[in-house]
Amino acid sequence: MSIDYDKIFDDALKNLRHEGRYRVFNNITRKKGEFPKAIYNNHFGVKSDVTVWCSNDYLGMGQNPNVVEAFINAVNLVGAGAGGTRNISGTSNYHVELENELSRFHKKDSSLIFTSGYIANECALSTLARFLPNSTIFSDENNHASMIEGIKKGNSNKKIWKHNDINHLEYLLKNTDKNSSKIVAFESVYSMDGDFAPIEEIINISKKYNALTYLDEVHGVGLYGLFGGGLSQKLGVQEDIDILEGTLAKGFGLMGGYITAKSNIIDVIRSYAPGFIFTTSLPPSLAAAAIASIRFVRNNNNLRESLYERSQKLKQMMNNKNLPIIENKSHIVPLLVKDPKLCKEISDILLNDYSIYVQPINYPTVPKGLERLRFTPTPLHDDEKMEHLVNSLDKIWMSLKLSRAA
Repeated sequence: MSIDYDKIFDDALKNLRHEGRYRVFNNITRKKGEFPKAIYNNHFGVKSDVTVWCSNDYLGMGQNPNVVEAFINAVNLVGAGAGGTRNISGTSNYHVELENELSRFHKKDSSLIFTSGYIANECALSTLARFLPNSTIFSDENNHASMIEGIKKGNSNKKIWKHNDINHLEYLLKNTDKNSSKIVAFESVYSMDGDFAPIEEIINISKKYNALTYLDEVHGVGLYGLFGGGLSQKLGVQEDIDILEGTLAKGFGLMGGYITAKSNIIDVIRSYAPGFIFTTSLPPSLAAAAIASIRFVRNNNNLRESLYERSQKLKQMMNNKNLPIIENKSHIVPLLVKDPKLCKEISDILLNDYSIYVQPINYPTVPKGLERLRFTPTPLHDDEKMEHLVNSLDKIWMSLKLSRAA
């Protein structure tokens, strides 16, 4: 009996469409110097101006003149690509200086950059798990897919603790062999609900049971703390975290990920992680731009103050219209829809009728039944844009007779 490969693939896509989870990539081209404005190229080749409301470039640093200039200057000096892996001609002074800058930024001994935050998590967690004897990793149930994948690849023992539940974490630690090596892995800001981890309590419990702490700060770096070091910096516990993972793609507006920790931990990952060893390094221009972005963000706390003010104002405006947002203290504004097909329909109406771009968030990114639109206001989203957004949402909610219960 022959296998019908086409049917297998077609059925898989058919199921996604039936569930309303088929992903459509909208062609959105950013306009230099005009963020959050962009050009939408629809499927008929018609172009129109839109306002982007779902970017992870939380501070608009991808459009910052200092960052753009640093990128261009590096390209003019050394060209476009790195030329190889870090071991084979792919390490330049830009890469070295970026890692030094990150170490100073987070007050750690050493740092290592990767092509993405996903790869940083996957490489770091899988490598650490392989080298620690009889290791167990304790993972928050809401951890990002990259952390989950890294833990799986490390083939260590794994225990999942209920989201932000300190008592459950302690129960699991207490009932694990005290002589085994342990890592507690969690995030500072959970990007879909926008809630914070109880970082101080997690550190204290981890120390009590001799466990290393691994903190994913990708939605925190640049955005929290007096100098943008993340939520752990804001809480004054940055130096108590054993391994901190961050990204260059969100608060710093570029691309890439990194880890920062004691020198021996970084050196083990640098020396043994296949995903690092065999991957071409970031272009020097990206590293140069990242250095400029980190320095600008560190020295401009007004960006963080403005981000907080904008996000809190948008939440209040949505509350005033009884729109069903998930309440949190972060910069993220999740608006519940609870249906994948409705989520896509609302997104399309906003884009085509109101020139507002926000992408639907469906399973597996969030659990089924908790589909949502995730808004990320930046310091560059002014009152006029906010009023247009909230009024448009209010009209759609009335037209479609949607629930306003969070």
